[in-house]
Amino acid sequence: MVDNDAVTRPADKDPADWVTGDEPVTGPQQSYLSTLAQQAGEQVETTELTKAEASQKIEELKDKTGR
Repeated sequence: MVDNDAVTRPADKDPADWVTGDEPVTGPQQSYLSTLAQQAGEQVETTELTKAEASQKIEELKDKTGR
């Protein structure tokens, strides 16, 4: 029997292990970081971040803002 109430979610992968983690931050990541940073009362320089660094900062700010 299949449990239709179960939420299937892909396993979280450490951003440091991403194949593309060392590529430059994406536009959507920059936008989301700016929004979260503003809500957290922080300033974040996003232009020098990698995708992996941006993802880690997003998680940090989400925890801080309760999102």
